[in-house]
Amino acid sequence: MRFTFKALLIILLIGLSVNATAQTNRMRRADALFEAGGYFDAIDLYKRDLDKVAREDMGPYLNKIADCYRFTGNARQAELWYAKAIMRNAPDPKVFYYYAEMLKMGEKYDEAIEQYQKYKELVPNDPMANVGIESCELAQKWKASPAGYEVVNLRAINSRQSDFSPAYASDDYSILFFTSSRDDATGSNEHASTGEKFTDIFMSQRDRQGKWSKPKPLEESINTTYDEGAPSLTSDFNKLYFTRCRTSKRNKLGCEILVSERREQGWLTPDVVPISEDSMVVAHPSISDDELTLYFVSNMPGGMGGNDIWKVTRNSASDSWGEPINLGSKINTKGNEMFPYIHSDGTLYFSSDGHPGMGGLDIFRATPNDNGWEVENMRYPINSSADDFGIIFEREREAGYFSSRRRDRGSRGGDNIFLFYLPEINFNMIGKVVDDKLGKPLANASVQLVGSDGLIANSKTDADGSFRFMLNPNTDYVLIASREGYLNGKGRETTRGLSESKEFDMSISLTSTAKPIELPNIFYDFDQWELRPESMAALDKLIEVLNDNPTIVIELGAHTDSRGTLDYNYDLSQKRAQSVVNYLIERGVPTERLKAKGYAQSQPKVVDEPLAQQYSFLQVGATLNQQYIDQLVDEQQQETVHQINRRTEFKVLSTDYKAE
Repeated sequence: MRFTFKALLIILLIGLSVNATAQTNRMRRADALFEAGGYFDAIDLYKRDLDKVAREDMGPYLNKIADCYRFTGNARQAELWYAKAIMRNAPDPKVFYYYAEMLKMGEKYDEAIEQYQKYKELVPNDPMANVGIESCELAQKWKASPAGYEVVNLRAINSRQSDFSPAYASDDYSILFFTSSRDDATGSNEHASTGEKFTDIFMSQRDRQGKWSKPKPLEESINTTYDEGAPSLTSDFNKLYFTRCRTSKRNKLGCEILVSERREQGWLTPDVVPISEDSMVVAHPSISDDELTLYFVSNMPGGMGGNDIWKVTRNSASDSWGEPINLGSKINTKGNEMFPYIHSDGTLYFSSDGHPGMGGLDIFRATPNDNGWEVENMRYPINSSADDFGIIFEREREAGYFSSRRRDRGSRGGDNIFLFYLPEINFNMIGKVVDDKLGKPLANASVQLVGSDGLIANSKTDADGSFRFMLNPNTDYVLIASREGYLNGKGRETTRGLSESKEFDMSISLTSTAKPIELPNIFYDFDQWELRPESMAALDKLIEVLNDNPTIVIELGAHTDSRGTLDYNYDLSQKRAQSVVNYLIERGVPTERLKAKGYAQSQPKVVDEPLAQQYSFLQVGATLNQQYIDQLVDEQQQETVHQINRRTEFKVLSTDYKAE
């Protein structure tokens, strides 16, 4: 397990007292182990003498057993014992908070929220209750809508014990250092806190077939009978920074960062990196590519709460490190921030139980900006309801390794190392160009793709009117289709915000210029020619058509019904056509591209298939002249035909206009 690098860092300075009326010797030994961090060994001692504890004093002991299970990473057992402690009226209000935390790690989100609410009532000023409630709500959303990463258990190197905190040790990513408490670790003693061996740093190498070698521990200069782990190497892989923690069954000795240099004979005896003399915890190093900034974890004075992420800097690789600098409240919380990893691009990754997350520790991405940092949860499946921590990345792509205590089919022990990668995302467009009236595909039409990233691509439609394009991520696109005898048409699509491959369907309809094109929803008051306000939307769309077809010259034709004298209707229709032209000119359309023509009732509408489908009493091909109207015995049908004849159309006069 990762006790030394997680639980120890949380608990080194924390001790709980039990005010019982009487204690057995075994209980006193259990308390001593608890105070020293020997949680694994303490559990059995507490349980063996529980029957000797008075009923009214039982709550605090049950609370301690639950704490021991929590510190050793057994969330399920911790959940059960916190429930027992609450039933026995454990006096510490935190019992409700930690019970909620364990329920959350078991994905019992509704129950967890109920316990957070109870804790909030008892301790209203603790913001962590609200963080917990928000976490439960977000976890369910993130699980339902996962990020695009693929996550695979690295069974080839994981053992039945805990394996965690990987680090690259070669520029081709074929050598991996990591922390492990497996049987091959140095020494023979078991950790009183975990029941496993003390951790060492191990190494495994991948061959050309992708097979990982059997992990082996680093030299004795690095590994000792104490806990070693959380390695971080310089960009040339010749310096190794790591953590060493020393504990015993009765004493809390703390953690420090060491650095060793590689020589031909191997790793030299490491030196302590002098950072803080007044802290029991200085751990989890991450060295920047230029070796001028060292990020680390500490509980030193001046922090935000539990363990914080700090940094020290220097002017050159040969200089001494400066004073520690806390990364501030954007990164650090009242909870614990640990396992920093500084990417070569300047992005900081870390784990936290103080920011809203899915379970215990979640992995977060912090991007530097003008205000310091922008922090975001990496969401599921990188994060889970268990502890997720110790992430590393390749330089060139979204791929790497991280540690997790999640349970899946491949898990073999406590913490496991997982491979992750963001699959290559492909965006394809398969579109079609069709006649807008007939719906038939248009072959040999030209289609141009214009992207917001500057890409311009051209294609011709096949016999079935289809076209294809490959699209780029995070890009807005406009497609323009054209064909002789048709107005240009366009469509829009975007790949912004998409994290999974997608195939887009696009249909672009082109309007034939062989016949006049009716403008729908052009309205005038009775016997008037001024445009009514509701006509503006249709005319604005006509302006868009003119902009998309910059070489056409059009005639705006207005038609009346057959009522009224021919001369009067010619005058009225001419004025109506001119009012449309005036509207377009006022909005920037050149006068030379427009002609107004009033037709009165001289060109009655000829029924086409869409019109016949809309009105069942009309037949395709019928001319809606006065003779046709007189044959209709229904007055409502007659009025409908008059309304159809009152229309505004445009037709293309030429396609060779050039702006001067």
